[in-house]
This record gives sequence, C-alpha cells and structure tokens, in this order.
Amino acid sequence: MGGFLQQYLLIVIRHLVSKIFFLPLSPHSCSGFSSFMHPLRFQPLFQRYLWGGSRLSTVLGKPSGPDSCAESWEIADHHQFQSIVQGGPHDGKSLAELMHSSGNDIVGPETFKAIHDSHVPESLRGRFPLLLKFLDANQNLSVQVHPDDKGAAHLPTPDLGKTEFWYVIHADPGAKIYAGLKAGVSAVDFRAAVEQGHVRETLHSFEPQAGDGIFIPAGTVHAIGAGLLIAEIQQASNTTFRVYDWDRVDSDGKPRPLHIEQAVRAIDFSMCPVTPVRRNNHRQANSENLVECDKFRICRWTSEEQPVDVEIGNDESFHVLMVTRGSIRVAGEPALLGQTVLLPACLKSTQVELLPGSEFLQIFLPAPTTSRTIS
Repeated sequence: MGGFLQQYLLIVIRHLVSKIFFLPLSPHSCSGFSSFMHPLRFQPLFQRYLWGGSRLSTVLGKPSGPDSCAESWEIADHHQFQSIVQGGPHDGKSLAELMHSSGNDIVGPETFKAIHDSHVPESLRGRFPLLLKFLDANQNLSVQVHPDDKGAAHLPTPDLGKTEFWYVIHADPGAKIYAGLKAGVSAVDFRAAVEQGHVRETLHSFEPQAGDGIFIPAGTVHAIGAGLLIAEIQQASNTTFRVYDWDRVDSDGKPRPLHIEQAVRAIDFSMCPVTPVRRNNHRQANSENLVECDKFRICRWTSEEQPVDVEIGNDESFHVLMVTRGSIRVAGEPALLGQTVLLPACLKSTQVELLPGSEFLQIFLPAPTTSRTIS
C-alpha cells in the first residue's frame, strides 16, 4: 500500500508542476495516473461446435459444463464476442469498454497508434489486436483458410485478416495437423480436387507432439485434427472460408456450408508446406522464441526441477501469458494450467515465478516487421 500511495503522490505532484509551468502531459504517455495497477483476467467465453470434446474441463479445469465444448476464448475484443474482466477494480467491464477509455494504457503507445491507423477498417479501429483461445478437437476441424488483411478489409462486413499460431498442449497418438498444400499443388489442381472430392489428397500433414508450435500465416490451407488440445494465438478475426468438412453433417443432418470461391481467392498457392517448431531439449536458457511476425511474437518460458523468476514487460507493450503446463505466479497471484493473464503496457515490469515443472507462453507485439520461426 505504501508503494501505491507514493506513486500516486508523485503523479499528483507531476500534474501540479505541469499546471504551474504549462507543461502538457503527452496523450500517449503511460506515466500519468492509471487504474491498471494489476494484471487483468477475464471470464472465458465458451464456443460449442460439433467437433468439440471435454478436455477444456477435464484437463484445463474450465467451467464449461457437462456438454462438449470446442473453444475457450480467453481474450477477445470482437463484434461477436466480448471478454469480461473477472475480479479487481474493473470487474464486469468488457475489454471493448477498457480499450475505449484506456486503450493507450492497455496496449502501449505504438500499438495504440497502429490500431487507429487509417489502413484499419473504420469499424475495427481501436480494438485489442489479438484473440487468444484454447481449443479441444475431439473431431477433425474443417479444412479452411483465412484471408489476409487486404482481402478481409474488402469483405461485405470488413474484418482483419487472420494469421495464427498453434501450440500443442496434448496430442493423442496418431493425431494429425494439416498445414499447407503439398508441394506443387496449383490453383488448377486444387479446384479439380475440390470438384472431384479429393481435397484431403492435396493436404500436407504430420503427427504433432506436445510442445510443438505451428505457424499458420493468412492464406494457408489448414485443419486441426482430432485428438489435439491446443492454445491458439491469432489476429482478432473470426473470418473463415471452409473448403472441406470431411463429408459430415451437423445435428440437423445437414452439411455445413462451404465457401469454395472465397477460399480459392484467399489461398496463397506460393506457400510451402508448414513444418512444426519443435522443442529444443538441449537449450541452455529458460526461454525460447517460437515465432516472430508483424502480427505477434511468442516466447516459451519453461522451468523443470527448480523455480524460475523472470521480469516481463518494461517495453511499452502489453504482454499476454498463457499457462500451458504446471502453474506460475504473476505479481504474486497464482495462475494455473489453462489460465490466461493480460499485463497492460502501463504496468511496466511484472514479476513472474515459474514453479518447478511449469511452462507458459508470452505473447506480445514485436517492433520489427519481419516474419520468421525460430527453432
């Protein structure tokens, strides 16, 4: 409490000095008084699709109820669904409300500028830029593709593109990831495969293992196979073009709609088949970079036999922590397997303790505009 009062008094003094000497405070500065003095946690938003299972509840401890559940949206600022703060002084507020009133404090000055840029569709400006989920695939997800930013901006209902990253928490023996087309498959080949019902023969696939990371740029044909529990980090978009649904029907006995023409326009046929980023068992450090692109950067922090203390932040950017194994402490508060914590940019530096046998993903926005995966 003493530290908080000291910080508050310093802020008040600074305001008084600025009034006396006519020194305006920068509207993009996080050094003014902020009510975001602690990490933010949100109520999960559950999505029930025909391919969902029970592991969000049985493995991750989510209160998803007895029925099968496909996704837990951990942090979402989208027109369809809104994350609601759970606990603390902002309890009950939506992420959209916080972004509207205090977006600069939450995401930091550079990201705040970027999400208000004129290149962002007007209806999407000012939104939190990422959507974070856990997925439980009890059946194969549909074969699908997402548009890039340019393509999504010209849809009847404009959206962001969708570049995403999957992190495998659990994989049943024989489970598959479908990521990209086989080498040499052209647009003509793919159209013919769709018409002849041979889409699966065009797909590159592999059997993942726990700890694998899979980077899926917008324009990549993909599907998550049955038997996988995954953490997903993506742009804040929900636009999907479905090209194949494994010949199944929904609860009403009807096939789900396909979007062949939109999908073919969105596919980048120049992309190579996707390979996983595998765990480096010979690493010396407790952290590994998994992917870095212009949409997000993801690092994995791990502890084995001994606890590990790290400082996260102090770079004018927000950071999201997703616990994928064991448990950690964030600013002294426990975060368990399957829980997600948002560190607003104005928090500066936050202490995180990994308990033995624990692991979490650190997600934030990079300064460079390069795209690369790091093994």
